[in-house]
Order: sequence, then structure tokens, then C-alpha cells
Amino acid sequence: MRFRFLAAFLAVCLVAMGQTMSVDKLMLFLRNAYSDRDRQYTDRQIAAFLAKVKLSDKLEDRTIEDLQSQFRIGPLTMAKLQALRDQSHALTEAKITREEKPKPIPPPSAEEQAAALDEVREYALSYSKNLPDFICTEVTRRYGALPPGTRGWGAPGDPPRWQSIDTVTKRLSYFDQKEEYKTILHNNTPMGDNTKSVGGSESFGDFGSMLRQIFEKATEARFEWDHWGTLRGQRMMEFAFHVRQERSQYSIVVDGNNRIIAAYHGTVAVDPTTHAVMRLIVEAENIPTGFPVKSTQDVLDYDYQDISGQTFLLPLKATMTANLGDFWSKNDKEFRIYRKYSADAVIKYDTNVDTPAPLDESKTKETAPPPPAKKK
Repeated sequence: MRFRFLAAFLAVCLVAMGQTMSVDKLMLFLRNAYSDRDRQYTDRQIAAFLAKVKLSDKLEDRTIEDLQSQFRIGPLTMAKLQALRDQSHALTEAKITREEKPKPIPPPSAEEQAAALDEVREYALSYSKNLPDFICTEVTRRYGALPPGTRGWGAPGDPPRWQSIDTVTKRLSYFDQKEEYKTILHNNTPMGDNTKSVGGSESFGDFGSMLRQIFEKATEARFEWDHWGTLRGQRMMEFAFHVRQERSQYSIVVDGNNRIIAAYHGTVAVDPTTHAVMRLIVEAENIPTGFPVKSTQDVLDYDYQDISGQTFLLPLKATMTANLGDFWSKNDKEFRIYRKYSADAVIKYDTNVDTPAPLDESKTKETAPPPPAKKK
């Protein structure tokens, strides 16, 4: 639909301008075509439009280079742009309207960063103590992939092509600062009182332990400013951190008994007003060469949840990925349908449960930061 709109836009321009268009409008068309997220237009489609274009002013090499720096231009489109450059070499120099990029927001001062981290540490260390008693639905969708570039699974360096393995739905009870899990469904099969493990990889620490480990003074994590980010439409302070192996509690376990403690690094996204942690990213580093796991990453998102009329900041989604050399795995774990804990609530839960649909990706996707407010 968007491409047909762009095609109509170009056709109107051609007719209105006597079968010609300016370099400025040509660049606008290309920016719109390459920036359309709803559809990826092919090199052949874009080149076909350029074949109909006649320019009213001069297309220069520096303009083509500017487009190349912004977009991945295909060979057919590049050939048409070069042809337009040659055809327009005798025309007057183009007047190009260039987009003015907003100036980046300056980072907080060193004093402001230190004060914010002190409050984040206090928040992290007391997080579990301030949680209410609750139950929720934990849905883990597990995926696997061959390494990119293996047997037709993309090119080396491409993102993994994840294939669904299974879905595990659990009841998670949090009572007196202790977590208890009961598997309710494996795919669409009720588990009943069957306590047999469904296997596969697992991750832990979603309800405060990882936060506490990072911010405990004994961990001696090194923090530094990283960038301003935006999560769910809200600006975030993003700090990078690093924990040495000798101070780490980051455990990677394979087959129950093959275990290492790894150094790790990552980022923490902090609400600049409340100094609450909204996202935590942790990546292991310096994993021994002979260990079965080659790399790991854990991403934990928090969001505000209503429980019996009160609002609490609780886990929203945790994603764990692991590179096992000849196989990659990913667990997408979502925490849904929070409610107040009680014996009656547990009984009702166990007799009436459905697996919720996956979260909208926009809930956990970081976006570009908004421009700074203009001074009046």
C-alpha cells in the first residue's frame, strides 16, 4: 500500500513538473522508500521508478554518496542514479533541503550520575523486600536455531533464524519473598499433578536476585554513563557496568553438573525521575574455550502492574539466548496476569488457565530518544 502511494506521488510529480523532478524531490522519494518499515522494496522496484525520472537540476556524486551512507542501495538502483547523474551534468546545481538532526542531549554531570546510582543501589537492594505476595502466569516460548551460515541458515553474521520448539506455561507464586513454580501446560497439554521436568534450558533471578548481585557493594561492579535511551515512550538513563570474575555470582550450568562462574558486563536502564530499574541486560564474558556454552545474554524488562488496586514495578519479560557452538537457543519468558496471592486464588488458577498471546514487541523495543525540549 505504501509503495503504491509512493508510486502515485512520483507520478503526480512527473506530470506536474512536465515529466521532470528536482533532485530534492528525488531524494525525498528515496528516503521514504528506504525508510518504509511496512514493506521492504526490492532493488528492481526502486530502479524501475528511477528509469522514468528526468531531472530538472544536477545530481552530483556527493549527493549519491550521501544516500549511500544512509541506506543500503542495490546495484540496479545505483546504476540508475549514476545514469541520472550523467544525464544531468550540464544542468544547474541542485538546491537540496537537508534534514536538521536534533542535537544530542548532554549526559548528566558526574555528580548527578553518582547520586542517581546511589539511589538505584538502594532501590535494587530493597527491591525483593518491597514486593507484594502475588501469583502470575509465566509463559516461556523456547526456540532453537542453527548457527547463521550453516546449511542454508543465512549468511555468517546474520541474526539467527529461530524455530519454535515448545511453550511452557507455569503458575508462579511469590509468597514471603519466596518463588514457587508449577508447570500447568506443556504446549496445549495440561500437566495436572505431573511434576516431571519438561527439560530444556532455564534462567533464574527474574525477581530481584540479579539486581541485588549487581548492586551489592561486595560485587564491586564498575559503572559508567552509556547513553540516553527510550523505552515504552519514556526517556531512560542507561548505565554500562562490568563485574570481574572473582566478584561474580553469574553461574552457567550445563547438564546439571558442568558449571562455571563467569565475569559479565551489560547495561541498566533507569527511570530518571524515580531511579527505578526498567531494564537489565547481562552478557557473560571470557567463557573458557572448552566450555559447551560459547556466549549468553539475559535481557529483563520491568513494567508497572496493578495488583488489587495497587501499582508495583514487576518483571514483564525475560529473554535468555545462548550460543552452544553447533546450536543456538532462546527462551522468551513473559510474566502475565498478576493477581494478589491467596489460597483461593491458587485453587481458581489451577482449574482455569489459558496461555496468553505473545506480548507486542513494542513493549520491549528500545527506540531513539526524543529530541530535547526547545527553550522558550
